[in-house]
Amino acid sequence: MGIYEDRVLPRLVDLACGNRIMDPLRRRACTDLHGRVVEIGFGSGRNIPFYPASVTSVSAIDPAGLGWKMAADRLATATVPIERAGLDGQALPFDDDTFDSALSTWTLCTIPDVAAALRELRRVLIPGGTLHFVEHGLAPDPKVQTWQHRINPVQKAVAGGCHLNRDMPTLVREAGFELREADRFYQPGAPKPWSAMTVAVAVSA
Repeated sequence: MGIYEDRVLPRLVDLACGNRIMDPLRRRACTDLHGRVVEIGFGSGRNIPFYPASVTSVSAIDPAGLGWKMAADRLATATVPIERAGLDGQALPFDDDTFDSALSTWTLCTIPDVAAALRELRRVLIPGGTLHFVEHGLAPDPKVQTWQHRINPVQKAVAGGCHLNRDMPTLVREAGFELREADRFYQPGAPKPWSAMTVAVAVSA
């Protein structure tokens, strides 16, 4: 990783995704997590306060060492064991059928091979395991989609590879998950190309 990706980008991501208006969405995504959890895009541990009591352990995946350091205060208050267990969501270092739940919050937009990451999550989840996520992505309205496609090259360049125009529900289904409890909406207070959100739970077959 270069200096920008290693030292600057984690701080920018934390600033952008650490806004308190995101907390209700984090809470929704974490609801009903249970047992052994793998979290991709752990970052600075912004989800730690929202892990429910039904979680028994968390294996954190994130390429940025700075993010793990920034998470120190939150890790100190965690009520469940959390370990930094890997760097790359596209190649998870776990056996098949290891986890009961998986968590992703504003991460699938950035992973270069998102299809590979979703296949890996399905592989390491037990049959019937659940993927809980909140992600921004392709808007439901064609006019907004047009702007997303236009802006996307610039977005990727300045935001560490973040895509505005990934169709998250479709990608999750194509990876072999059954999508349940999906809620798609525009987050109030932000321009529509950036605020098309999906909060959902998907089940591994």
